[in-house]
Amino acid sequence: MSTSATQPAEKKQRLDGPKVIGTHSGTFHCDEALAVFMLRLLPEYKDATVVRSRDPAALDACDIVVDVGGVYDDAARRYDHHQRGFTEVFEQGFSTKLSSAGLVYKHYGLDVLSQVLSLPVSDPTVPKLHLKLYEDFIEAIDGIDNGVTQFISSEAPRYKSRTDLSARVGGLNPRWNEPSNDEVLDAKFVVASALTGSEFLSKLSYLAEAWLPARSIIQKAFAERHSHHSSGKILVFETFAPWKEHLFEVEKEEGVADADKPLYVLYPEESGRAWRIQAVPESGESFASRKALPEPWRGIRDDALSQLTGVEGCIFVHAAGFIGGNKTKEGALKLAQMGLDF
Repeated sequence: MSTSATQPAEKKQRLDGPKVIGTHSGTFHCDEALAVFMLRLLPEYKDATVVRSRDPAALDACDIVVDVGGVYDDAARRYDHHQRGFTEVFEQGFSTKLSSAGLVYKHYGLDVLSQVLSLPVSDPTVPKLHLKLYEDFIEAIDGIDNGVTQFISSEAPRYKSRTDLSARVGGLNPRWNEPSNDEVLDAKFVVASALTGSEFLSKLSYLAEAWLPARSIIQKAFAERHSHHSSGKILVFETFAPWKEHLFEVEKEEGVADADKPLYVLYPEESGRAWRIQAVPESGESFASRKALPEPWRGIRDDALSQLTGVEGCIFVHAAGFIGGNKTKEGALKLAQMGLDF
């Protein structure tokens, strides 16, 4: 007997029609709103209908189910995370438990990015962006939905921040004292899914079109670092680009010892009329520098700074010593070289 002969009538009919994505009814959340949006970016589900229900029979008739049903089974296309014993994480160094958004992204994210970027999954850009987009966007949704504390501290936060995407999606639900029914909730879920999707696509666009291209600039400067000082501790970017995260990654990939890591970076201002010298921070989130600009220069400006350093064209050195400026590339480079030897 064929498999199709044993299936319910509605199941057989669905195989010949649009796919059906199932999720829970009632109050909606950011994770399943985004999970549904991501699935509908795939050719298989682009015309899918969405069934919002908690009825097991209704969910069984769906092609794929997210955030409901108490089952995580990739082979069966069931992606819930609420059941006892669920511990799935994104892996690759992450420890935050996944929500339905993270589950869909883990299993389908490479294909989603391939579709959006019009690149084959085999293109090295795709897995790189897949990992970065999880770190910068998806993980926070997973953490919030699963109640994972963002800060490891016994101290209460000093202020509230409820403008994150999860909070804004939650705010789209009807208020407690507003009339509501399944039809109202389903309509608002469509709005929520579109909101999460627009931010997902916006973040991906930034990473693919701005963040990733910066890496080649940092790699080139890193490769040429010894041409500016024999120590290799000065990097020169011929155009400004977001550099800190890329630099730390390149250093790690190249296995650079702490004693040999760059201390200063130089780059032109956006106006093109001056150059900046910036001390490399100890880490991406740190305000402390590996080697701040010399203390006697700090807080001094213009001609006074030029007279103090003997370098023409000085503009300033910040009072904290993490950044300074000169009118020319040559002047900024001279300050950096002097700073190394100070």
